[in-house]
Amino acid sequence: MGYTALYRKFRPQTFSEMVGQEHITRTLRNQIMANRVGHAYLFNGVRGTGKTTSAKVLARAINCLNPNEGEPCNECEICKSAINGSLTDVVEMDAASNNSVEDIRSIREEVNFLPTKAKYRVYIIDEVHMLSQGAFNALLKTLEEPPEHVKFILATTEPQKLPATILSRCQRFDFKRISDEDIIKRLEIVCQESNINATKQALNIIAALSEGAMRDALSILERCIQDGVNDIDEEKIKELVGIPKLTHVHSISKAIIEYNIDEAMEAITKVLDEGKDLNNLLWEIVKYIKDILMVKTNQKLTIYNETDFSRLQELASKVSKEKAINLINELSKLENDMKSSTQRLIIFQAGIIRLCDNSVSVIHEISNTSGGNGSGVNNQEIYTRLEKIENYLRSGGGATRAQTTAPKKTTTTASTAKAVNTDIIAGIGKDKKPAQYWQDIVNNFKKNGKIMLYTNLLNTNAVEINDMTVGIEFPKGLTPFGRTVLEKPENKTEISNQVSIACGKEMHIKYIDTRPQSDEEMTEEQQLSNFANEFNIPFDVIE
Repeated sequence: MGYTALYRKFRPQTFSEMVGQEHITRTLRNQIMANRVGHAYLFNGVRGTGKTTSAKVLARAINCLNPNEGEPCNECEICKSAINGSLTDVVEMDAASNNSVEDIRSIREEVNFLPTKAKYRVYIIDEVHMLSQGAFNALLKTLEEPPEHVKFILATTEPQKLPATILSRCQRFDFKRISDEDIIKRLEIVCQESNINATKQALNIIAALSEGAMRDALSILERCIQDGVNDIDEEKIKELVGIPKLTHVHSISKAIIEYNIDEAMEAITKVLDEGKDLNNLLWEIVKYIKDILMVKTNQKLTIYNETDFSRLQELASKVSKEKAINLINELSKLENDMKSSTQRLIIFQAGIIRLCDNSVSVIHEISNTSGGNGSGVNNQEIYTRLEKIENYLRSGGGATRAQTTAPKKTTTTASTAKAVNTDIIAGIGKDKKPAQYWQDIVNNFKKNGKIMLYTNLLNTNAVEINDMTVGIEFPKGLTPFGRTVLEKPENKTEISNQVSIACGKEMHIKYIDTRPQSDEEMTEEQQLSNFANEFNIPFDVIE
């Protein structure tokens, strides 16, 4: 006898052997025992959840000569013939390859004949949604009023493609995805009977990879023993399936969260050197960050060992729920970009670098925050302007030096500013002019983690308008999204409070745009340079 695949060798032969579909198997057994079997059934569910297996067991159970509590005996002549495929009264048909009107007409002609051996003639039509419209129309009348000796069992993964007239004539059973726990229990039985030594962690990974499909789980298990070695561990599964090592996925995820471009690029290089697929890598990163989100919401995770789970918890403590959700969304967009590009590696690396770039990420977060409050700010404005800089450089309008230089600033910068003056913050510096303490206040925003305020106030000046008002000048102009951020009540109050503390009395603030000329009056190079200065992006043009 030839080799038999595991999913076929261990196909359940009774309802009780089926995994994860107790709500269906219990109903079918009760119908058989009560002699209330319907004339047409529709089994719906994702792949590998037991639809075809249930159809085979049901066909044997209603024809079995010695049924036991709704179960086929699998020992009588009818059961044995059905199992080995020699019973002509049980007809299995694949609608994917037999979807024409002629195929259905042949069934209509056959149903008029009595069964040769069994009590019922059973037609199992798999992937029934693949039938043509004409075939459905031809099946309709027979399905509605078949002879008493005929039963139909239809199976599909896409019930929405079936006509309503077909659905209304069938008893519908929805097969659910099998839980990881049930898959693992079944795999343990298969491993024991097949002399396969698989670690608990390996079975957890197989269950996770199968995505609720028992057949897929058995197929993955079988792939792991094709080398003739029946020992299976975590690394062996990942190597055969093409999954990047968890250490690399962790390193990339950690680099993204901590804004470490070098670490991310190093880990990506290692993955590529091992011959792993970029799509698999990206998907594993998405799942890993999803698991971080699950940890933050106190969800139970069983696929990680103690060491890996502690590392996951460590990263979870460094990122907010909102940040994790945003990363998943951005990585999903990156996946779509890769699908439509012939340069997947370039798109992938650029996307990861962008997520690891602190300045770009801050701009993105500001844009998302301001764009969702009804202010009318376009979230794409920042990206458009960044792309404009890149396109300008690529077109030859300027060339970057090998070692880029920091942009020139007309005002005191964060890098040259003094440390925060505690006397000022305490109100002792009330005799100082606004210009003297303003840069200390701006730097203090950075020190306290208020990056949005620091970014938008970096290149500003403070002047005294009157005894109650301090003006904040924007020499480079106040951008639309920057104005939205600074005009937020909580941010404006925060700035006013800091100014008031520094002055030793209550003060108001006023934003002043001192830009010397409009955008329309500036050259393209000037606009690009101003934007770069605005966000402290190194930008230089070689004449």
